[in-house]
Formats: sequence, structure tokens, C-alpha cells
Amino acid sequence: MGSEWIIIIFVALIVLLGSNRLPDVARKLGKAVGEYNKTKNDVQNQFKDFSNTNLSVDGPVQNEREKLERIAKSLDIDFANKSDDELRKIISLKIGQSNTDVKAEKNL
Repeated sequence: MGSEWIIIIFVALIVLLGSNRLPDVARKLGKAVGEYNKTKNDVQNQFKDFSNTNLSVDGPVQNEREKLERIAKSLDIDFANKSDDELRKIISLKIGQSNTDVKAEKNL
């Protein structure tokens, strides 16, 4: 926004509100902006406090492997001696193949 727009808005406010009410409106607007900034800073500080705490990640990590093994088992994939990344790649390839097989069958 350029400075000419600020001047246009200021003139429009004077015309709409008059010169007597403009200081009251500016004061209320300043208080509202101050309250907004105060609340924003409080929320940011709460998030910082929350993010600095040590979170336990034992459960989700174990569950991720179990999910991968169940999906691999349902797709008849041997999951022994494979890393999580290898399983993800194999599963995505297998799912991609089954989707193309289904599409090919529908086209016949």
C-alpha cells in the first residue's frame, strides 16, 4: 500500500467520522491493536514453552513399525530383515501395481 492510499483513507475517515470523533476512534483502535499483540505474544510464549518440553516418542515409533508389518502381511510381502523405508517403498510399489491392475481389468 502506497502513501497516497494512506492519505486517501485518512481523509475518508475525517469525512465519515468528523474531526471530533477521530481521536476516540484512534484511541479505541490503538487499544484493540495492543490487546491483539498482547494475546498473540502470550500464545507464542505458550507454544514455545510447550515445544521446549521433552516429549516421549516411544509409542508412535513402535506403532509405525507394527502398521507397516500389518500392511506388508496383508499384501503378502516378506517384511523380515527390511527397514521401515524399504517396506514403505515396497508397499507403495505393490499398491501402485494393484491399482493399475484394477484399472486394466476395468478397461477390458
